[in-house]
Amino acid sequence: MIPRITSLAVLIIIGLTACGQHEDDAFVASVRRLRPAVVLLSMKVPPDNKKDRYDDAYATGFVVASGGWGSDILTVQHAIDGAWDLRITIGNRWRAPARVVAVNTDLDLALLRTMRPHLPVIFLGSSSHLDDELGRQVGLLGYPIPDEFDDEGLGLATSLNAGRLSSVRKDALEVMLSIVPGESGGPVFIADTGEVVGVAESRFDDERSIGFALPIDDAKRFLHRVDAGHGF
Repeated sequence: MIPRITSLAVLIIIGLTACGQHEDDAFVASVRRLRPAVVLLSMKVPPDNKKDRYDDAYATGFVVASGGWGSDILTVQHAIDGAWDLRITIGNRWRAPARVVAVNTDLDLALLRTMRPHLPVIFLGSSSHLDDELGRQVGLLGYPIPDEFDDEGLGLATSLNAGRLSSVRKDALEVMLSIVPGESGGPVFIADTGEVVGVAESRFDDERSIGFALPIDDAKRFLHRVDAGHGF
């Protein structure tokens, strides 16, 4: 028989250990691992007001390949359609020009390239198993309305959005996650594993809590066709 005082000490140690752990620790670790490879895209687009020369626009992208040659960034095509003077912001600090390498309007995907070498890379997961994962918590890293934050003097920072995987639909993942303008093109990932399973695309205008992401397997097929030289 274990003496009562020893049993009590064991219980205290277990309790202190449990207090030092949180259910969302795995989610935090996923964000910490993925965030360095998420970049802000800034660009100029045709103006809404014809009297203006251009409008500023923003989106999110993430680095999928990098080396001494530079870095490739995946995003959504609609965000850069008709844009010029494309630039990326890395680590919320360093800016670099980027150019479009390839687009697929049917998939709504685009690949950009910058000469900035050796950037952190996001390794892509799979979306083939997600029919059995409905209800899983998912995260989205991106840059919601960055100009509004800047106007308020709040600075530039990567934001985390969280929700649930709601459904696997034809050519789309439905998520209970309002995808805010500026977040399009960001990585959608399983919260506790960090597995990237989609590319944030859009939301319903009438019901903004419902968002959609492009399945990552479609993105991988796109990358295999246009970027096979970098391991896809």
